[in-house]
Amino acid sequence: MSSRSLQTSKSATPHEPGAKRTALIQIGILLKTFVGPTLETRLDAVKACGLDCVQLNLECAGLTPTPEEIPSALADRIRREAAARGITLASVQGTFNMCHPDAEQRRAGLRRLGVLAETCAQFGTTRIALCTGTRDRENMWRHHPDNHLPDAWRDMTACMREAANIAQQTGVVLGFEPEVNNVVDSARKARRLLDEICSPHLKVTIDPANIFHKGELPRMREVLDEAFALLGPDIVMAHAKDLDHDGDAGHLAAGQGKLDYDHYLSLLHASQFEGPLLLHGLSEEQATGCVAFLRGKLSRQ
Repeated sequence: MSSRSLQTSKSATPHEPGAKRTALIQIGILLKTFVGPTLETRLDAVKACGLDCVQLNLECAGLTPTPEEIPSALADRIRREAAARGITLASVQGTFNMCHPDAEQRRAGLRRLGVLAETCAQFGTTRIALCTGTRDRENMWRHHPDNHLPDAWRDMTACMREAANIAQQTGVVLGFEPEVNNVVDSARKARRLLDEICSPHLKVTIDPANIFHKGELPRMREVLDEAFALLGPDIVMAHAKDLDHDGDAGHLAAGQGKLDYDHYLSLLHASQFEGPLLLHGLSEEQATGCVAFLRGKLSRQ
């Protein structure tokens, strides 16, 4: 095990009181956090922070996040340069608006997702990060009142079912994130989506800074407990950022707001999570401090 990975344990799982199991959580970061001029300089910055893994955004390699084509030589270069620095590609960003009101926009997103999924083996990863989208035509993370209508759920689930089929054909896992501004805006809706699609290739990315609706922050522990009770076994990626209010709020660096990180991390361990804990919502200058913050919290679990 790398000296930069943290091995920690939790005394029980929600389903097996008293059981013990060692869990491996890797602290990582979204590569786009770093603003260097080349892929290599961004990876150098990751290494300088002592991190083991990243989520790749293809903008860091000169492409759009979900391109129509990924040159084979570029995919090889990304994997080679990451490996040369001891960095694992934990996941790749594949977000597109899975609930866009224009069906052609959704079809185009699925087509580009297929390109990304087919290249994952070359990158050396099996995870793709997704969001469920919104009826907003311009911004896939902006709330729209029509998100709550039955046709929004219908369009999103149809798109997600096709995405899961792509994932099955290419051997990857999709991690969608419940987020207050999206169609799947709660743990309960995330559970509903998982049950409707019923695919081992569809899982969850948990980001507790994004799940508190207005008025829910005083019930932080209750909301977190419910989220992990519903989703714990299906979490494949976790995010680390912070918030200072509820609603559309998760825009602070980890440790800079009100999120109860001790409870959050204890729930990750209790759910037997083994995977990447990815920092984002921070500046390049905040990265070293946020890594130290997470290491300190994990060491005391």
